[in-house]
Parts: sequence; structure tokens; C-alpha cells
Amino acid sequence: MRCLLINPYYPISETPSPPLGLAYLAAALAAAGVEVKILDLVVFPYSQPRLALLLQSFRPQMVGLTAVTMTFDSAINVVKDIKQIDPGIFAVMGGPHVTFCAEETLKNFPELDCIVLGEGEETIVDLAHAVQRDHGWNNVNGIAYRQGTAVRLTRPRQLIQDLDRLPVPARHLLPLGRYRALGMPISLTTSRGCPFKCIFCVGRKMVGARVRYRRPEKVVDEMEDLNRLNFHQINIADDLFTANAGHCLAVCDEIVRRGLQVKWTSFARVDTVSETLLHRMHAAGCRAVSFGIESGNAQILKTIKKGITTEQVMVAVAMCKRTGITPYASFILGLPGETPQTLKETLAFGERLKEMGLAYGFHLLAPFPGTEVREKSARFNLKILTDDWSQYHANRAIVETPSVTRQMLDDIVIQWEREFNDMLADIQSRMREAKASPEEAWQITNLERIVFIYDAMMKNLIEENGCWRHDGHSLSPEEALRILAGRIDPSPASPSETVYQNLNDAMQRGNLKFTHHNGQIQWQWVDFL
Repeated sequence: MRCLLINPYYPISETPSPPLGLAYLAAALAAAGVEVKILDLVVFPYSQPRLALLLQSFRPQMVGLTAVTMTFDSAINVVKDIKQIDPGIFAVMGGPHVTFCAEETLKNFPELDCIVLGEGEETIVDLAHAVQRDHGWNNVNGIAYRQGTAVRLTRPRQLIQDLDRLPVPARHLLPLGRYRALGMPISLTTSRGCPFKCIFCVGRKMVGARVRYRRPEKVVDEMEDLNRLNFHQINIADDLFTANAGHCLAVCDEIVRRGLQVKWTSFARVDTVSETLLHRMHAAGCRAVSFGIESGNAQILKTIKKGITTEQVMVAVAMCKRTGITPYASFILGLPGETPQTLKETLAFGERLKEMGLAYGFHLLAPFPGTEVREKSARFNLKILTDDWSQYHANRAIVETPSVTRQMLDDIVIQWEREFNDMLADIQSRMREAKASPEEAWQITNLERIVFIYDAMMKNLIEENGCWRHDGHSLSPEEALRILAGRIDPSPASPSETVYQNLNDAMQRGNLKFTHHNGQIQWQWVDFL
């Protein structure tokens, strides 16, 4: 039995990390004797001919894709291509979007054979066995499938209670080197579940209200392994790492006990942190925490069931600053009850926190399928403007309240983007005059490096320009790199120094590999670590 897992395209601006969910699924399948490959379209360019070559060489009986709402269109288009290439391949999709849109998705997209509902490791294994037998879908718990013209949902799958019995994520199947070259973080989880009831989130419905924890020793074993991969940062991707202080402290104490030197970040709530907890987190290597604050208006915070106050926010930010942890925060604009006045309150509150040393940003409300805010939008007096899932990226308005229009919300974000771009332009100007600080200059050079590396990956610049004959003297890597820079940037003058520096940085960090054998020069990305 062979299964191909696919990560659909996701914009690099969203700071993606290697797909941990697919790595868990791959590990579960492999442990059950299934041969697995992963195709990651976040860091590899996509085309139907390339997909056809992979399907012809690997010959999978089943292909599985994951999707959040904003990536659903990309994912379903890949499914359509798969069915054009080989209609006999069984196509399954999982993730929060299709979990809560299962019936309409199967009715609207006949190319899709099945949907995994909720947590997927045990379900995907049972489904793979059913696909291999070519019967028995109705005996697989936790799926939706088509039976004639009707959509059938099988019995719900129980959540996995003992997370420690899950195999270690199969990250060796992921192109980790590409993410590392882009400067993206790598992630792990220490728990699953969220006890809170925010109306804009599907986390609780996907992974349960009761938090299930991994043993701290197994968490830190995994963290040690990740630390050897030389990513600049590890993200603890739990919905809420600080949900249980005892678990959080136990993980931190195990890191300290082993003397592990590692930089990591986590998600927290302002009402689940204390000075003691933050001190211990910092001692264990935590350098930043992200808080979802959502609004500066007390009534909106109550409406969305956030369960926090602006006073708690300020106390938490102050504690972070005293303990050496950088606080980040996000706000959501366009929530139920939003008015021009509440928008002003939130913007003013953000500026007040900024003066305290907090970095913050905005998202616009995206009422994802499965959220209470979508299911009860009429009760919340919220107008949803579109079901075009590609617009559910939270960067442009897709909702309106009675007194706040789409344009009003967009204007705030556009102004925010304009100010950010003006700041970058100002730094660039001062860099030319040698007046920018090293920290400011790094922002520009790092951004340019990411843009260049990503462009090179998605346009196959290394693959198409990194191989040539050289029968003369032996070339040093630096000499070969100069030639490569010229082949990528064949300007009339000398090759762009920026291109060379970016390539050299990738080489020095071990992300770009050079070989010279029998007169053949070969450059290639180091995909697998």
C-alpha cells in the first residue's frame, strides 16, 4: 500500500513552518506498514506534468491532502488534476475546513472520494486498509464519503487520549532544508485541546475541550532532536501552551535539567501566565509569547467569549517585559458589535501597549466554517460577504457589521501596510547613507534574502541554472558560486552582489550544496535533513 500526502500551496507571507500534521499522519501510516511520500507545495513549484511524473513513479493507491479554509481551493484543484491523471487513485482530504463543510464539499466536488473528520492519525490508517481491500468505508469511524448521490457520515472517531503512543512525526519525509533556508521556524506540540470557547475559533471543536498532554520527557526528547537541525527557532504550536501551569513548568524544568540550549516561542493567554511561570519559561529558552487580545473594547471581549480584560492584558505585557520575554499580540477587527468607536478603542489600546514594548498586528475577521460566529452570524448581526474561500486569509474584509463597512476595515489594514512599507523604505534610504542601525539593516537584508530564496525555489532557478560542464581547473565553491550567480542574474555588468551574497549565505548555512565530479558542476538545495 502506497500513500502520497500533499501540503497545498500556502503563501510565504503567512510564515509557514514544515507541516507537522502531515508528518504525524505519515508516521502513523508508516508504522502500519504503508509506504509514504510527502509532496510539499509550499516550497516546491506545482504543475500538472510534475504531479503526473510523481504519480507515475510512486504509483500511490491513495492521496491525502490537508486544507485550512484559505488553502481549500488550491487543494481541491490538485485533487482535480490527480483524477485527470489517474481516476483510480483514491482521494481523501482532512483538516478543519472540510471537517465542518464535509457534506457540501463532497456534493460540490465529485473528484473527492472521502473526508477525514477531525483528528486523523488513527482514521487515515483504517482508511488506508479499507482502500487496500477496496471495500469497508462504512466501518471506518470518523469519515464522510459518498454513497451514490448521498453523503454518509460514519460514527465519530474518539479523540486519541494517550498522545505518547503516537509515533514521532516523520519529519525525514519533509523538505526541512527548504524551510530552514527560508528562515522559517520548525514546530512541535506538547498537548492537544483547548478549554476556551472563543466564537471565532474552531480549535476546541477540532481537538476537544479537555486538554491532553504529552509526557514532558518525550516533548524534550523531540525538542533535542529538532535543536540539532539548526533552525533559528522552535515554535511550540499548542493551541495554548500555558493552559496548565504544572505541565508548562514540567516541560521547562526538563529543558533546564538537561542543559538544553534552545530558543523557542509559544502561544499563551494573558490570564494563564504569571511572573513565576514566565521566569521559568525564559530560563528554559522561551524568547517570545503570542497573545490573542482581539479587541480593546470590553463588551466585544464578552461577546466573543474571550474571557479576558484589558487590565489583564496590561499586567501580562508588563510581566513579560520584566522577565525578558518578548510579547506579541494580535487583534481581530470586524468582530460582532464592532463600531467606528470600538475600532478607535482597539487601535488606541494597541498603541498604548506598543509604548509598553509590545509588538502587535491586526487580522480581519474570517468566519471560518465550524465557528460559532459563522453558524450564528444572524444572531450576532454580522453580514458575511462571500463564500469564496480564497478570500479567507484575514488580510481584507469579508464581513460587515451594521455600522462598519468592508471599506472601513480595509482602509485600516491598507494604512497599516502603507506605514510598514514606508518604514522599510526609510530604512533602505538610511542604509544607502550608512545611517541605519545594524538591527534596522538586518530587517531589510533578511527580507530581501527570504524573497530571493523563495523566488529561486518556486522558479526552479537552482535546478535550471545550477548544473554545467567544467573540464578545466578544479573550482572552489566560491568560484562556482560566482558563476551560478551570473547564470541566475545574467546582467550586462557583473552579477548582482546581492544574488551572490544570498546564495553564499545559503551555502554557508548548509542549505545549498555544491559538487564537482568528472567535470560536472552541480548545485542543489539540501531538502532533507
